[in-house]
Amino acid sequence: MKVLIIDGHGGQMGATLVKEISSRFPQITIMAIGTNAVATASMMKAGAKQGATGENPVIVACRTADVIIGPVGIVIADSLYGEITPKMAVAIGQSNATRILLPLNRCDNLIAGINDLSINVLITDVINKLTGIIKQ
Repeated sequence: MKVLIIDGHGGQMGATLVKEISSRFPQITIMAIGTNAVATASMMKAGAKQGATGENPVIVACRTADVIIGPVGIVIADSLYGEITPKMAVAIGQSNATRILLPLNRCDNLIAGINDLSINVLITDVINKLTGIIKQ
């Protein structure tokens, strides 16, 4: 199984996801793609075995990913303060992968019905959802 983690800004959420997923599911291949070099470096330092930065790596990786994980902004063009290009959002949205999107009320994207949850609570839910996908 190939899990694609996409993150921007400083990559801290992505780094936490990499650590949690790789410790619980060592058999999974994690591809970490940052929308900028800092985010990629953070996820690589956290233990991702593969990493890349920018628009084209997102587009290419979405073709073969089984699961894509990231903040909800990765499917909204120009979100994450402009780090998500329209081509990235389309590639993620059109991918055959299952998407696990973290509902973060940031970057002018507010999700109705969602309370502001801590990153730890969201990551626990990601792990639970990923466990369900793996067991299928």
